[in-house]
Amino acid sequence: MNTNVNVNSIQRTARIAGFLYLILAICGGFAEFAIRQGMIVPGDAAATVQNIMASVATFRLGVASELIGQTVFIFLVLALYKLLKPVNQNQAVLMVILVIVAVTITCINMLNQFAVLPLLSGADYLAVFDASQLQALALYFLNLHEAGYMIAQIFFGLWLLPLGYLVYKSGFMPKIVGILLIVACFGYLFDVFTFFLVPNFELVISEYTFVGELLMLLWLLIKGVNVEKWQKLVLQAA
Repeated sequence: MNTNVNVNSIQRTARIAGFLYLILAICGGFAEFAIRQGMIVPGDAAATVQNIMASVATFRLGVASELIGQTVFIFLVLALYKLLKPVNQNQAVLMVILVIVAVTITCINMLNQFAVLPLLSGADYLAVFDASQLQALALYFLNLHEAGYMIAQIFFGLWLLPLGYLVYKSGFMPKIVGILLIVACFGYLFDVFTFFLVPNFELVISEYTFVGELLMLLWLLIKGVNVEKWQKLVLQAA
């Protein structure tokens, strides 16, 4: 009976992790494409502000979507911890710590994006600024948000290193997924490196190296884990 309960529990945890990963991807994708790519025009404050004012509700939804996604990220990594701690508990703990750091930086950094709305609210205390100054300030805060997001991306990349290692070593998920997660890690880190040191470098490597995350998401949702091999690891760790 206990074995059946454990089997059902661990498969349910795998499915929950996959579902949470899907929510995270949807929320992050919406925030990225609706706001960061859909509204912000690099170097053009007037056009950026015009885009935001034309769809303030979407801008607010993008902020909320990012915050929801980051909250979900915490629950995702806890579910993955439950799945993967029999492989190597120290690496599983490191994975959790890296996600917590990434989420903390991202949530605080969202203040830079949200600051645009008070600037464009037309409040009386802003009368000391003319329209062009407010537009410039709005783009300034959005640029700060982009830089803060790239700082957080250091940890968004690094958490994939222990995750990839754990998946590779697990035996209850495909090794190729673990390898591709590690590749994704270095893709994110490469983008951070180029953002700060080679600002004119236009190629975004992570757009091509994220495949491991997609495979991980789909595998958890569709296949779950090999329960027999997972149970074997649990017994070995006991």
